[in-house]
Amino acid sequence: MIAYAYATPGEKTISGTLTLLMHVLLLVMLVIGVSWQKRQTQPMVAELWSSLPPPPAPKVEAPPPPKAVVEPPKPEPPKPVAKPEPKPEPKADISLKEKKEKALKEKALKEKALKEKKELAEKKKKEEQARLEALKLQQAKEAEERRVREQEEALKKLAQQQAAARAQLVDEHKRRIAEHIKRFIIEPPSLQGNPEVELHVTVLVTGAVFEVKTRRASGQALWDSAVQRAVEKASPLPLPPDPALMREFRELNLKFRPKE
Repeated sequence: MIAYAYATPGEKTISGTLTLLMHVLLLVMLVIGVSWQKRQTQPMVAELWSSLPPPPAPKVEAPPPPKAVVEPPKPEPPKPVAKPEPKPEPKADISLKEKKEKALKEKALKEKALKEKKELAEKKKKEEQARLEALKLQQAKEAEERRVREQEEALKKLAQQQAAARAQLVDEHKRRIAEHIKRFIIEPPSLQGNPEVELHVTVLVTGAVFEVKTRRASGQALWDSAVQRAVEKASPLPLPPDPALMREFRELNLKFRPKE
């Protein structure tokens, strides 16, 4: 009985590849063998010398050049550092920046103008207040001066009125005293004309006559004597009840005429 062996497709591929490689290797070896046989051997040439060649002259080496003094390298001045040039901003950014700067400047100018206006208004307000205060003070001063002046005028007027009333009262009481003394005058029979005699009479507080003197004679002694006797007989004289008026009656100047 005969047994057949079947190969798989993978095994067939591997065996085919190995067979191909063996053929290629044999072909390469054949090519190398043929090229080796064609290479010719080069003949060798030999030279014969009767004597040895002279030895070569020794080489004289030149003295080394003197070493130059090497100065230390001077430090190079620092190179200016070039500032990086600003990169040009895009036109759109520049325009926006200019607009912002312009807006800020306008805002600052407006704020400055507003501040100056406000300060000016406050200054004017203070000046107006100061003017009003000064006016009030002036008006108050003038009012006070007017009040004092009016008060002084009123007091002066009152004093004048009081003086006039006092003088009138004194005159009235002097008239009464003169009328009281006339009741005691006895006219002399040989009296001529209307002679006037003026007497100075000193009166006590009680109204009593202290002294009688002739201040100015009438020229008729009988009339002067008759009036002086009448003053002494009329004591005490009728004085005013107000004590403040008494000093006006301590010394009296009285005038008398027969036909009054």
